[in-house]
Amino acid sequence: MRLVDRVNFKVCSGKGGDGIVSWMRFKYIPKGGPGGGDGGRGGSVYVRAVNDIEALRKYAGIKELKAQDGKPGRAKNKHGLNGEDLILEVPRGTVIKFDDKMIDLSDSDELVKILDGGKGGYGNTRFKSPSNRAPKERTLGRPARCVDLQAELRVIADIGIIGLPNAGKSSLLNTISNSNAKIGDYPFTTTEPNLGVSHGIVFADIPGLIEGASDGKGLGIKFLQHIKRTKILLHMVSVESQNPCKDYSLIRDELKKYDIELTRKDEIVVLSKTDLVDKAILSEKRAELAACSAAKELFDITVSDRSSIDALLNRLVSKFEKN
Repeated sequence: MRLVDRVNFKVCSGKGGDGIVSWMRFKYIPKGGPGGGDGGRGGSVYVRAVNDIEALRKYAGIKELKAQDGKPGRAKNKHGLNGEDLILEVPRGTVIKFDDKMIDLSDSDELVKILDGGKGGYGNTRFKSPSNRAPKERTLGRPARCVDLQAELRVIADIGIIGLPNAGKSSLLNTISNSNAKIGDYPFTTTEPNLGVSHGIVFADIPGLIEGASDGKGLGIKFLQHIKRTKILLHMVSVESQNPCKDYSLIRDELKKYDIELTRKDEIVVLSKTDLVDKAILSEKRAELAACSAAKELFDITVSDRSSIDALLNRLVSKFEKN
């Protein structure tokens, strides 16, 4: 099932209830003093961060959501009922954009008001004075306010696993965590970010990038956004590559084009699937990749050799704890 990580729709606060003109009624006195109550406040609009990566799905295809309007004032100076607030639940890590504002919801249960409900109008009781004992004035409730809202999920993960399609990212994630990412011998097996947890660290398997991804090719920039929050990048290059240096540089160039800050993150380079070649070829490929990724840490791994996975994992844990 496709991950919904971006939605756009209109949200509106509730209109304030109108104040009313009313008169107190007493036995033997057909018309007493003013008794018109104030209108209720319209519902406000809030967003709340929740630990549910699928929370945006409920808003897919929706064009508009609205808080409840306040009710009109009532007789005998009774206040109209306030409208119910609209609370939008979004995944932790969602960025909310509207007008010229941006709200980053990175903490669970974080609740932020984005629109105030309309204030209720005054009933005629409010206008009573020594010189005006039978006022007929009242005010209307303040109108609702609407904005076009965009909610964009940026997956909160500690370590992002990146690389060209079929570099072994999903296999690694499945090996080190309880993830059950789809694996196959064809490009774009992973079409949504997969998350896994190991040693208390959240890993995100980012869908395979290709040349031109920053311009929208392949799976495009849709998933580059998910790398922004990671603290460390785990850059995987398959030993099957005809040119490991070219593959590594291609991904680095796409990161730079999308957001140069991505290239400044801590990075560990991994030569994967090393069980598929003999030692001589492995040595040759390793030397190529080491030269290309100068000053980067380089590990060789294969999911069939648990010791190579553990060595990488231990280094990632150590590096993460220092960040």
